[in-house]
Amino acid sequence: MTSSVDLSDGLHHHGDAEVAPGLVDLAVNVRRQPMPAWLAEPIQAALTELAAYPRDAEATAAVASRHGRDPAEVLLTAGAAQAFVLIAQALRHARRPVVVHPQFTEPEAALRNAGHVVERVLLREADGFRLDPALVPAEADLVFVGNPTNPTSVLHPAADVAALARPGRVLVVDEAFADTTYRPGVAGEPESLAARRDVPGLLVLRSLTKTWGLAGLRIGYALGPAELLARLATAQPLWAVSTPALAAATACASPVAVAAERVIAADLAAERAHLVAGLAGVPDVTVAGPAASAFVAVRLAGAGQVRLELRRRGYAVRRGDTFPGLGADWLRIAVRDTATTDAFLATLTDVLKERQ
Repeated sequence: MTSSVDLSDGLHHHGDAEVAPGLVDLAVNVRRQPMPAWLAEPIQAALTELAAYPRDAEATAAVASRHGRDPAEVLLTAGAAQAFVLIAQALRHARRPVVVHPQFTEPEAALRNAGHVVERVLLREADGFRLDPALVPAEADLVFVGNPTNPTSVLHPAADVAALARPGRVLVVDEAFADTTYRPGVAGEPESLAARRDVPGLLVLRSLTKTWGLAGLRIGYALGPAELLARLATAQPLWAVSTPALAAATACASPVAVAAERVIAADLAAERAHLVAGLAGVPDVTVAGPAASAFVAVRLAGAGQVRLELRRRGYAVRRGDTFPGLGADWLRIAVRDTATTDAFLATLTDVLKERQ
């Protein structure tokens, strides 16, 4: 269904606002493991080259090679979030922009800040928050959708996402968490459109900050038609991506990195299954799903007070009421190692028992 825009909601609230010293961080969807040498060493070496302006040709070529694209079909950005701003600024002519919610809120925030009037399509819990292409108005000429979607962790079929494309429309697919997805028997990222060149008007946005713990470095990229990326580049500041970030992009596009991502994604799938199974045993908690990424969304009565009580007991979780299409009874929980998950589940169970 579609919805009018409520200008009072907190689109700029993000999980990092929930975190404070001493809290176990289940609010931010960034993996926190030691950086491998093949990534740390190029970043460290880049620090000796800071007197020169950044040169992005090598990193652009590496990313293009990873996804089987021409370098002209790659635009490196200071995190995927910068791409939302570039799209909103460069495509000011869009007459009917639509954002499919629940999803990451920065696309809508960027559109609003650029003066766009935004229309929302709200996916329903009763449908498992699954994408129905028919819900998007045919007249929409700029459409944003996440896959897998933050915060619901739902992975939409690639065919359903591609079905949103049509002549005259720019279709923006936020794949910031695509590298966290895993399906047994599938060699790569299930349902990703990153390598697709046959979908008209398709822009795929990617992030390197989640799996590799690079949120502070700010590195991501857009994939799409060369002429469309050239328009986005006109809105980008000069030298927008730093030399260390370019070194990270080159390293993370290597075959070694891609293979490591698949191993991490498989391990994450097991840890996520452990969390979901544990939540199934907590009374009065409903998990959105099936979950496919580094987080899960849960519904429980009085989630706001539960979040505060968890905070008092040492756990930071992400509030869900700032995501359009969710509400006050939702929380988002990051997937962590099984020991951390077990301790959290025990605490959550205690909190809910004490509220009865």
